[in-house]
Amino acid sequence: STQGTWGGKGQGAGGRGRMLADPRAEFTIGLGTELDATKVLGSVRTKRFSMLVENGSIKALNVEPDATGLNCSLADPLLDSL
Repeated sequence: STQGTWGGKGQGAGGRGRMLADPRAEFTIGLGTELDATKVLGSVRTKRFSMLVENGSIKALNVEPDATGLNCSLADPLLDSL
């Protein structure tokens, strides 16, 4: 599975983050990060983003402006918000 690959030892995460599923895109839509990929992938997907959560509250949400880029969602911008 994708979560197993990214969250597992193969990518070096080794339990340092929690991988969560959003099969009906409810969380995604609630965040406003939905990407309509139904024509290509058959469902709504999530724009690329990073998020800092402390005690259940979102402290930072960095959403890529083009939905897929590698700018604000990388680790350094997120670390800057600590």
